[in-house]
Amino acid sequence: MHIFEGQARVPLKGWQQAAVAVGSALGALMNPARADLIAALGETTGKLAFQNLLDRMKTSHEGRIILQERPRVISSSVGHAWDLPANTFGAAYAKFMGSRNFSPDDRPPVRFMDTEELAYVATRAREIHDFWHVLFNLPTNMIGESALKVVEFQQLYLPMCLLSTIGGSVRMKAKQREYFFKYYFPWAIRAGMSCTDIMSIYYEKHFHEDLELVRNRWGILPAPDLKNLRPPSKSQ
Repeated sequence: MHIFEGQARVPLKGWQQAAVAVGSALGALMNPARADLIAALGETTGKLAFQNLLDRMKTSHEGRIILQERPRVISSSVGHAWDLPANTFGAAYAKFMGSRNFSPDDRPPVRFMDTEELAYVATRAREIHDFWHVLFNLPTNMIGESALKVVEFQQLYLPMCLLSTIGGSVRMKAKQREYFFKYYFPWAIRAGMSCTDIMSIYYEKHFHEDLELVRNRWGILPAPDLKNLRPPSKSQ
């Protein structure tokens, strides 16, 4: 095993990687709450995509700084967000996490990447996922997660994002699926195409800035406001 900042990584042979991918996919389909299985699926099916992300980050000034400093989104490094003014990106992130009783320390560790650099890129993508929820104004329900996966697929090209979107839409009730494809899927296509490279942003350094200001700078198109849309019936 190799160690990435205290996390054990497991090198896999080709057939082992395929076995983990298939097992993770089946397990995640049966139990979408298993974040560890979804993480394993992303790692074992997305190595080429992670390599492309690494190469892309190296062409960006901010991306290179991220790769050099390797910031982690953990409580000890983002805790100051809870003390920032209400209009800031950091405060919006703190509100998002606090209202859901989420902790930045809850993400499963990366285990199946081949190099230290790729392990960090995979870790970074996993840890900044909640920043994207805040910036794109997406809830953490099935519709919100599926919509964000559409944005992520356009930006990251990870097969897991596409598989998660398909799996999520299949599990939706009929009215929810109609709601998703009528409002959120078209929005997600536009949002993924219009924003900047979301992997090459050093988000933590922008916590103190106004939320709407950073959205505009990065070309972020917030999702439709649920309050202004007719919610699907619980009976459907």
